[in-house]
Amino acid sequence: MSTERAVQRLSEQGIDIVRIGYSDLIGTERGKDVLVERLADVVESGIAFCQAVYYTSPQGDVVPVPGGLDRGLPDVAIRPDLSTLVPLPWEPGVASCLGDAFDPVSGEPFPESPREVMRAAAARLGELGLTALVGPELEYFLLEPDGAGGWRRYDDAPGNVYVAGTKGDRGSHVLRALRMLRQMDIGATMGNHEFSGGQFEINLHHSEAVNAADRAFRFKSAIKELARQDGLMATFMAKPFNDEGGSGFHVHLSCDDADGRNVFDDPDGAYGLSETARHAIGGVLAHAPALAALLNPTINSYKRFGPDTLAPWLIDWGLDNRSAMLRVPPERGAGSRMELRLGDATANPYIGIAGLLAAVYLGVRDRIDPPAPLEGYGYDTSRSPLLPMSLPVALDALDDDAALGEVLGKEFVSSFLAYKRNEVERFSQFVTDWEFREYAYHL
Repeated sequence: MSTERAVQRLSEQGIDIVRIGYSDLIGTERGKDVLVERLADVVESGIAFCQAVYYTSPQGDVVPVPGGLDRGLPDVAIRPDLSTLVPLPWEPGVASCLGDAFDPVSGEPFPESPREVMRAAAARLGELGLTALVGPELEYFLLEPDGAGGWRRYDDAPGNVYVAGTKGDRGSHVLRALRMLRQMDIGATMGNHEFSGGQFEINLHHSEAVNAADRAFRFKSAIKELARQDGLMATFMAKPFNDEGGSGFHVHLSCDDADGRNVFDDPDGAYGLSETARHAIGGVLAHAPALAALLNPTINSYKRFGPDTLAPWLIDWGLDNRSAMLRVPPERGAGSRMELRLGDATANPYIGIAGLLAAVYLGVRDRIDPPAPLEGYGYDTSRSPLLPMSLPVALDALDDDAALGEVLGKEFVSSFLAYKRNEVERFSQFVTDWEFREYAYHL
């Protein structure tokens, strides 16, 4: 769409503000509101932001990633992608638009932009004649004020596992969210109260990988915004409570060839899967330790792991087995796919999906064969290797995985590692409530 046509169309819809947003390294949406009459200027030259926005911690500190503070905090520019324009149903007169980052001097795409990392990974898979189709599944907790300045689980009650209606959602949060998301064309299909008290899941339809990552990123931002409007807080934190399970980010993935045929299906192959599918599975298993850093990117992420949690613990795969890290659902034909259950909801959708595509690419390219699939109980450490059990170990695995790093881009991996290792260092120096409760009185 031309800029002139976009401005005309927005004006016809009564929209006078365009909110241009983009993802930083951790998946937080950064952006700026632009008057619609200034949109043409922004499309031409971009909007300048301090590059350090990509390296800003959740507490607002600038993390000393190379290329930021050491270079005097240079600019990065964001150009709106007009193909992503969509009215915000809860903000009258406002449209949302995703932006792409580029170097304002060279004009080249900014290699540390998560959306650019996602595009690059999809392009590498395309070199093999494959197009990835991705269906994201994200869980989250909804919280309400506890009256004492803190937060408690919204509408918390035991046993509301997979229920719909006011039984576990007295304010009809899911209904409002589904209707708003439908207007945004995010591809939401259905939703329900999840396993834990105050936990919800809304499913997104599958699509080409970059589009799926865009939709998952927008979904998280939308849910947070809708919750704030209701005086609530939505958190995608991996495990916010000691007495409940965590929130996952499960990714369904299949691959089509140039004719749109699902290349994972083969009625004559083992388990009804093609050789391409088996190599894709092999690639994910081979690069799983490094993928953990991308799909489980916080200190808190590793408190979700463990036996009997329905979260992964071992590097394995299984046929319709939810205790495995990688599950192959029972559908075949056009529905043949894998479901990677490794990720938690804190993962940046662009980075997590890009990592998965990179591992699939390497598996198919290098013809990596997986071991036999898991049968039965999936938490027996004598049968499969353990996943990394802490963020530092996962970061070291990512640092050591040169092949995966080459696909994702050395600049991105270097910045991601520096950012996350700073997070580990800050946490190691912070005195927690647990330490005070455990030690202060008796020691």
